[in-house]
Amino acid sequence: MITADFAILPVGNDTSECKDFVAAAVQVIKDSGLNYQLTGMGTQIEADNLKELYDAIAKAQEAVFDVGVGRVYTVIKVDDRRDHEKNLDGKINIVNDLLE
Repeated sequence: MITADFAILPVGNDTSECKDFVAAAVQVIKDSGLNYQLTGMGTQIEADNLKELYDAIAKAQEAVFDVGVGRVYTVIKVDDRRDHEKNLDGKINIVNDLLE
């Protein structure tokens, strides 16, 4: 399972508000059928392979352009772990178990 954390930032927006851009990007990820978690600083997603992952992020980036901005800055962090099967919830749960 490949997990990723990404953020798409509109550049040159007339306001500091980003909610419309975020909603457009997250809607694309939701529509993709991939498991995702929206956070206060980005979105985390799971994919079976890199093509699926990058395709979803590319479509999310296009959705931000479609809202009406001429430039975006996208940051992607990818964890492609093949020696152990962990999904987003599993990564969180293993640390929470240590905290209890």
